[in-house]
Amino acid sequence: MSAPAGRLPPEDPDLSPYTGWTRAHWVAVAENLLLSVRPYASPRHARIDLPGPASSSGAASDGLEGFARTFLLAGFLVAGHGGEDPHGFLDWYRRGLAAGTDPDSAERWPRPDELGQAKVEAASVALVLMLTRPWLWDRMRRQERDRVLEWMSAVVGESYPPINWVWFQVMAEEFLRSAGGRWSRADIDAGLAVHAGLARADGWYSDGQERSYDYYCGWALHFYPLVWASLAAERPRAELVDGWRRDLSRFLDDYIGLIGADGSPVLQGRSLIYRMAAAAPLWGGAWSGATALAPGRIRRAASGILRHFHDNGALDGGLLSLGWHRAWPAMRQTYSGGGSPYWAAKGFFGLVLPPDHPVWTAREEPLPAEDGGLQRTVRAPGWIIGTDPRDGIARIVNHGTDHAREGDVLTDSPLYARLGYSSATVPPLVGGTLDAPLDNSVAVLDSSGAATHRTGFTALGVFHEGAVATAGSRWRAHWIDPSQDTGRDHGSGRPGTARPGPTLEVWSAVRGPDEVRLVRVGDEPAPDGRGWRLRVGGWPVLREHGPATSVEALTDHPGLVSGTEHLGDAGPLEGETAVPWVCADVAPGEVMACLVRLGAEAAAAPRPRVRIEAGGAVLTWPDGVEARVALHG
Repeated sequence: MSAPAGRLPPEDPDLSPYTGWTRAHWVAVAENLLLSVRPYASPRHARIDLPGPASSSGAASDGLEGFARTFLLAGFLVAGHGGEDPHGFLDWYRRGLAAGTDPDSAERWPRPDELGQAKVEAASVALVLMLTRPWLWDRMRRQERDRVLEWMSAVVGESYPPINWVWFQVMAEEFLRSAGGRWSRADIDAGLAVHAGLARADGWYSDGQERSYDYYCGWALHFYPLVWASLAAERPRAELVDGWRRDLSRFLDDYIGLIGADGSPVLQGRSLIYRMAAAAPLWGGAWSGATALAPGRIRRAASGILRHFHDNGALDGGLLSLGWHRAWPAMRQTYSGGGSPYWAAKGFFGLVLPPDHPVWTAREEPLPAEDGGLQRTVRAPGWIIGTDPRDGIARIVNHGTDHAREGDVLTDSPLYARLGYSSATVPPLVGGTLDAPLDNSVAVLDSSGAATHRTGFTALGVFHEGAVATAGSRWRAHWIDPSQDTGRDHGSGRPGTARPGPTLEVWSAVRGPDEVRLVRVGDEPAPDGRGWRLRVGGWPVLREHGPATSVEALTDHPGLVSGTEHLGDAGPLEGETAVPWVCADVAPGEVMACLVRLGAEAAAAPRPRVRIEAGGAVLTWPDGVEARVALHG
């Protein structure tokens, strides 16, 4: 299929002028990943026990994950080559299938009705068995097939969380139906109903009833429906499939703006250790035709993602670690173990497409971050998405996502509740800022310096008129002591003992790399009878080689000071994190305006002027562009 494992073929600057990479590079990386995990397999290959701390589900679950997720990668690779398999991947995994589903084997897998995580992994096994049926399932012995069916049939009638997990049951039972096993139409219909209830505006989905907007939207909730529809024994209703196609196409119009020119996706949301899985919805669009993106732009985006992680050390010795670039286990959730990062296999779904598919043969086209930039509002997650070719950074300004419901009183989840995310920065994930938000925050400080949280805010909408986009949110600022919380980390903020502060109404007016952050403090009286101590935090950048950033007040207030907090090695990007901030005493009912910048011209560009009026503010940039922002109080 490719060059020797671990070695890359020559780059092709004519076909791929932005990344140099072709389908052959994808094949080479996939083969290297698959061959590199073999030394960690159990004797009969049912478990692949990869390095790293154990997940909350235990070692047996982690070994199953190592098998199922790398099996997914092998399935995409072999299916895309019409069964050609010079490394014998399918035969190798066939041994593991036989041993893992044998109830008398020392390597037996936990059943889906015994362990929740097995429900997830059953879907990957099912998908590969459907994609590779002529070369694997049809060649297995009857006794082996019966054991697989018996193990997987444990999903039937089981309860699944009403999130992306419902697709794991749908996929497993579709395989059971296709192979003559036990299955339930009611289970599939229930899963489809849950999925329909997760649909939001403009092709977006929320992964649950909370405001949970993250990569699961693309690598699960957009990925599975069209794949399932193509494999289903009974094709779903045409209007259902057409709706999924429209959703994916519309979603990808926004999604392409979440990738930086260096190939890095925006660092936002849980399960970021899945890395290249961020390419999955792009390949889904190419595979289904459900996108207006040109084939060359899709490949440039996907290959940019893969090359970004490859070149930044994510494939350490051929293995994917718990981290972003290199190993950084502190960024994982408690459900993650050594085999978990191999859900990155979803990002290799493009290998299912044959070498002569236009997505592989078209010349690469630039990303928005490289060609003219992009600024757009996204209603469902409450985001302003922006890219600027001067620095190639993809940015989000966030006024709609917090992995919570309106009115919840929780700590701010660093990967959901911040006011900004980008492809070049990551919120601090260790240290005191977990319980006292600093970066991209607006917080009130008490007499001890403790900061309030915003989770549970009211979203006020996103708007785009002319050159300036605006978005706003309002919340009752609250201090929380979460010290008694010992629950699992699934991305949400943490509960605890709370005490209220003032109401804060915050609007962001965005133009290119400029965000004018307007803060109106509510009418609640301050403890000292004068003003609340307000802190506005900027972008968390790497001190030595991160992008330029700044925060400065555009209105004058008593006690106004500014500074930079140096947080050390607080995130998975290599280097020490620094966060600029400004603080001031702001009276009840008063408005504070700050200019928050990230990018190549953050410090040098002329700043806009702000005029505070009754009920709002008028912003004027040096070139005459003006925006009016209403503040409702």
